[in-house]
Amino acid sequence: MPEAQPLENDVDPTLEADVFSRNCASRGILQNVTSRWGLLALVALLDGELRFNALRRRVDGVSERMLSVTLQSLERDGYVNREMLQAIPPRVEYSLTEMGRQVAQQLTTLIDLVEGHVPAVGDAREAYDGHHE
Repeated sequence: MPEAQPLENDVDPTLEADVFSRNCASRGILQNVTSRWGLLALVALLDGELRFNALRRRVDGVSERMLSVTLQSLERDGYVNREMLQAIPPRVEYSLTEMGRQVAQQLTTLIDLVEGHVPAVGDAREAYDGHHE
């Protein structure tokens, strides 16, 4: 009987991480970290612990549901801590784990690089649009 082939979404945890490999677990992790809201939530938490609504205000434009889903993914991956505070009404604070802090610092470098290139990107877009009208 032939051996069953792994499904495309199966992940082999024994393989060395290689983001270019279709079945590598790092792809899903990278997707959580580099999603629009994941990236912004991680970097916003570099400043320290934030309650949910404060984090939502800091990450302007994110819906309550999207932020909740994003934080759950980041907590599951070990990048974010969620702490339930004993208060009335109950409060929840989010903070970075050490691993989350390391990733957020790298993302900050990327953000700084991208922000520094905004004028050049604007020029490139104008040139591109001028050639493709």
